[in-house]
Amino acid sequence: MIARIAPQNALAAPYIAFLDALRVAGFSGEIDCEHAGRTVMSTDNSIYQRVPQAAVYPRGTEDLQTIARLMALPAHRQVVLAPRGGGTGTNGQSLTDGIIVDVSRHMNRILDIDCENRRVRVQAGVVKDQLNAALRPHGLFFAPELSTSNRATIGGMISTDASGQGSCTYGKTRDHVLALDTVLLGGELHHSESLEQAAFDALAARQDRVGTIYRTVGQIARTRASEIEEKFPKLNRCLTGYDLAHIIENGRYNLNSVLCGSEGSLGFLAEATLNVLPIPKHSILINIRYTSFMDALRDAQALMALNPLSIETVDSRVLMLAMQDIVWHGVAEYFPGDEATPTLGINLVEFSGDDAADVQARVDAFVNHLQSDASVRRIGHTLARGSASINKIYAMRKRAVGLLGNVQGEARPQPFVEDTAVPPENLADFIAEFRALLDGHGLQYGMFGHVDAGVLHVRPALDMKDPAQAALIRPISDGVAALTQRYGGLLWGEHGKGVRSEYSPAFFGSLYDALQDVKAAFDPHNQLNPGKIATPRDSAVPLLRIDAVTLRGELDRTIDERVWQSYESAVHCNGNGACYNYDPDDAKCLSWKATRERIHSPKGRASLMREWLRLQGDAGVNVLENSQQVRRAGLRNWVQRARNSWRRSRSGQADFSHQVYDAMAGCLACKSCAGQCPVKVNVPEFRSRFLELYHGRYLRPMKDYLIGSLEFTIPTLARAPALYNGIMRRSMVRSLLARHAGMVDSPEIALDDFASALKRYDVLPATRYTLAALSQAERSRVVVLVQDAFTRYFETRLAIDWIALATHMGYRVMLAPYLPNGKPLQVQGFLGAFEKAARRNAAQLSALAQYDIPLVGLDPAMTLVYRQEYAKLLGSAAPTVMLPQEWLLKVATPADAARATSSALPEKHPKKVYRLLAHCTEKTNYPSAVSQWQSVFERHGLSLSVTPSGCCGMSGTYGHETRNVQTSKIIFNQSWGPIVAGEQENETLVADGYSCRSQVDRLAGKQLPHPLQVLLQHLS
Repeated sequence: MIARIAPQNALAAPYIAFLDALRVAGFSGEIDCEHAGRTVMSTDNSIYQRVPQAAVYPRGTEDLQTIARLMALPAHRQVVLAPRGGGTGTNGQSLTDGIIVDVSRHMNRILDIDCENRRVRVQAGVVKDQLNAALRPHGLFFAPELSTSNRATIGGMISTDASGQGSCTYGKTRDHVLALDTVLLGGELHHSESLEQAAFDALAARQDRVGTIYRTVGQIARTRASEIEEKFPKLNRCLTGYDLAHIIENGRYNLNSVLCGSEGSLGFLAEATLNVLPIPKHSILINIRYTSFMDALRDAQALMALNPLSIETVDSRVLMLAMQDIVWHGVAEYFPGDEATPTLGINLVEFSGDDAADVQARVDAFVNHLQSDASVRRIGHTLARGSASINKIYAMRKRAVGLLGNVQGEARPQPFVEDTAVPPENLADFIAEFRALLDGHGLQYGMFGHVDAGVLHVRPALDMKDPAQAALIRPISDGVAALTQRYGGLLWGEHGKGVRSEYSPAFFGSLYDALQDVKAAFDPHNQLNPGKIATPRDSAVPLLRIDAVTLRGELDRTIDERVWQSYESAVHCNGNGACYNYDPDDAKCLSWKATRERIHSPKGRASLMREWLRLQGDAGVNVLENSQQVRRAGLRNWVQRARNSWRRSRSGQADFSHQVYDAMAGCLACKSCAGQCPVKVNVPEFRSRFLELYHGRYLRPMKDYLIGSLEFTIPTLARAPALYNGIMRRSMVRSLLARHAGMVDSPEIALDDFASALKRYDVLPATRYTLAALSQAERSRVVVLVQDAFTRYFETRLAIDWIALATHMGYRVMLAPYLPNGKPLQVQGFLGAFEKAARRNAAQLSALAQYDIPLVGLDPAMTLVYRQEYAKLLGSAAPTVMLPQEWLLKVATPADAARATSSALPEKHPKKVYRLLAHCTEKTNYPSAVSQWQSVFERHGLSLSVTPSGCCGMSGTYGHETRNVQTSKIIFNQSWGPIVAGEQENETLVADGYSCRSQVDRLAGKQLPHPLQVLLQHLS
């Protein structure tokens, strides 16, 4: 039995007093002191882990002012805070052992779009891609680009002065900031923008904190100009924090040059006014392949002279990882392979502009250069035209950070020296020495970056659970810091300082005290994100040191090696945060999008799982042995589980396991994380294992048994479908289900006469005897339908239509005997029962498969279990069950296409347009399945487009569960709801997932056809 884990790390007295005062003062946001919430907030995308005292989620500027006002009181001088946006920092910028102030949950509104003046006003928690999606209809965009743009907040971008691809043309975030509204310590909301001398002097004359700030900054700018000129490198990525070099520009003063890049150490950013630019009308991306990464680097320096918008470089290691990822499906055509001459480096060179002829002329000149220049060996190049194609390639490049975390073995690329910046002309020589430094330690690494700006991301591969490898952080960091300074660059060129701020005094020398004075003017008692960038001169708290902050690996190594290897999907989550994708029309991660609670994200759940395993180990529990004990015990320990559950309900007995359970129970088990996460964090897999262990100590809710037994009971219930449906429609029954069984309703059993359909289409049972009796020629025209509970009993019409379609195409349908697939058991954590069901079902299907007759399943979620969970459990003994579109594409012939062409309607009768809303598990775990539907339709003379969509919110039985029904509705209304409501007269939406069609029927009152039903109607 797993151990009860009491709450960890009780809050310190100063923080209890501060949070109590915050509640009394009228703070309207949430305050989270739970161990689960603090655990999730203890990591970002760095190697560090710092557990905060609490996390607070302000609802607006007034809440930020309340926090800042209390902070300034002498009673709360011991309290420290750190603002947090998307949590994507690679250097621990937003980590603290104090209080996290997260603005992303509520302060995420776009307040104003001024198209005429090309400016926008946004709250700090707005995500970069969210802003650009709102600007796109107006032909505008916010230019600073970065790989985490789908989850990085504007506040975070400003706080790190973020930049990325295209910065040589568009500049950094600071270059696009017009005004900032910042809450200063004490609670004043200060509006800062570029000022004339007189306006600046008026603010400096004030006898308050604002006056102190302006006097300090102005004096530094005027009296230390020569030192600033000497110390601040002339780089596109002069990212230093407190940018003293740009306080005065063109005779105007701008405090925002200090606030941009300050990493929340000077105040709380509430709102920002930004300039935006017209989207270039025409773009062409040239993808150049090289036999050597160093050739790609050196060539990039020469190619810059041709003035492209940007040049991005990727090495072979990243490229190979991309080829194994879901993203490669959309970009492979642009990187043709050649075994004789492998690609070991690529340059992505973009040209854009509003004049198509001008862009084409520049591209032609560039291509002529490639063809005539022999200074380096190039394998070849391809062109991608238009935003759709270019964005696919950049999506691959953006995933590079996460992909580096998906290498095999325990040594994983780590971010701690990954954003060096040197003058571009020095980059190739600098990287050669950088590589020699890493080679000297015998390390592997991946490289990619912005060669036009002299920035390359280099991540050495280390197993941070190994103390000897973790100890390399210090010598490598010291060596790289010295190397960058020798080449005229700096260690932190793009991703901020954070814990690496310890190198600031050495870099700035005598000018460092000016940074200290800036910090003291804003934050005299060092309460705002202390230890980062600079500390006041009289502060007793020094800058953080890279090897004096707790590393994630230090905690991970306390987990038993056998355990973390078994749960590697959770342990290897690197915090990249790709699961925080804001886009409602992306299937990753739906529970996070609906709740905005980070515990309900793959990263959050992986963090909780890792912590739970660690604490169970500390309590002396081996969860691997415990799992077997739970399966053997069955119902025998019911009394003990009942006693534990009674104690919990009666006394509210605390157990960290309950917090983990709440996070796991909110998961839809859609497996989008397993398919789309660059590191392949598989939440449904470790979720089911956790549920098994958790319910070895605590009783299960009734709903688990109802769902888990569904496949076993439905054949019996289906004998009287009208009676069952009548009972389930009664309000009293629904009320009892909701209150006592945890289910709001149940799908109704179909009334279609399946037996009569089998007779009509002469369908025989598929057994070893019936199949063996067929000749080889007969078998070639046979297909076996593998039944699943949902399409057989709740959507019988679809099963009948499938039989009709296959028969119409000239095939004999045979029916595999119905056996439970086991997916509901697996989802709910009945893993022992799932294994028994899987082995029994697999044995039957494998016996049928030996006759070389295709097995086809109708529902994607149920069918993919055979190639995922069955394959993991049974290996090569897992049966091969095809999706409908796979089989239809396989059996389609050129004659089908010819008939479709000959029967095409004349022009005055335009073709019906069909739009596919794909099942989320299918499109994220087996993306080619979506294009296969398109190919099938095309071969039959039909047009099928794929509509970008998130998730319907049902996911099996998730939407039927009382605790999840409201979240299910939110998920539906975020993506599918608007799409369904916007269906046009000349189009038909189709969906291939049972749960998807069920949800649309329940929440929108529409019945969407399955793609195969469209085909049947067309062919009939």
